[in-house]
Amino acid sequence: MIRTRFTELVGVEHPVMCGGMYIVGRAELAAAVSEAGGLGTITSKTQPTPEDLRREIRRVRELTRKPFAVNLNLFPSATPTPNEGYIAVLLEEGVRIVETSGRSPEPYMKVLKDNGVIVIHKVPGARYAVTAERLGVDAVSVVGNETGGHPGMTDVGGLVMIPRTVDSVRIPVLAGGGIADGRGLAAALALGAEGVVMGTRFMATRESMVHENVKQWMLRASENDTVVIQRSIGSPSRVAKNRISLEVLEREQAGATLEELLPLISGARGRERVYEAGATDEGVWSCGQSVGLIHDIPPVAEVMRRIMDEAEAVLRRLGRLADPEA
Repeated sequence: MIRTRFTELVGVEHPVMCGGMYIVGRAELAAAVSEAGGLGTITSKTQPTPEDLRREIRRVRELTRKPFAVNLNLFPSATPTPNEGYIAVLLEEGVRIVETSGRSPEPYMKVLKDNGVIVIHKVPGARYAVTAERLGVDAVSVVGNETGGHPGMTDVGGLVMIPRTVDSVRIPVLAGGGIADGRGLAAALALGAEGVVMGTRFMATRESMVHENVKQWMLRASENDTVVIQRSIGSPSRVAKNRISLEVLEREQAGATLEELLPLISGARGRERVYEAGATDEGVWSCGQSVGLIHDIPPVAEVMRRIMDEAEAVLRRLGRLADPEA
């Protein structure tokens, strides 16, 4: 059993969180992670309206009685995101753990904290963690450049990013990016983190709603099969290396504008063509370098069991190295 300030904060058995993933963060996956002892997360922006989010929250509760989180996506969007409506619904439904990502959560901190909500804010670096702590968040998750989705504008990996962030704040830090097994959890704990946040590993599970073709692509992929796009528009995103993402890179190098890139990088395109239809080359979709560590598609409960068994074995081995006579 590995207990940390994070497990105590959110009331879970294991220091493992499934981070919010647009489209992928659905009730079945979130409930499976929570039921297995971690913290599952549904993503509000996946739901078209606040009432759709209400139904998704209730669906999670049909599947588990354990804690889970709702992600609030604060990234700029071509269409307005009804975060005020999402917050009203999650408060009405009694959700008390929220993950915020994208821009600063400051506009929403008062209503969340006044209602006793635990806020975990995703940051791309130490200085953002310091700001988040000042705003009153309860924990931060920091992601290195290996992460799928948005790693921030720097190219700093987790081996440096995690301890830099731990040294900069007093609140619990979760480590993300490049972590898919118990070795990653043990490494994160050694660097001072109090848990991990994972996305890519949980995509390749039986409970994940993504098309089977996507999961099979992930099994064949290596750590070299992702690319970072959208640097030119100030919103870097690590995605699967495929026909569309390579075309985006070519257009960016040629000076394409945001308007010219939108038809290719649209989330709706990824949802319809990739996640639903299984055409893995026909849209951009988030994928971290940890895809190179994924070799099967087990149930979430099996993933969690392996992670915890392996992490505890690694920590015991390291303990023997430090005290050979023990």
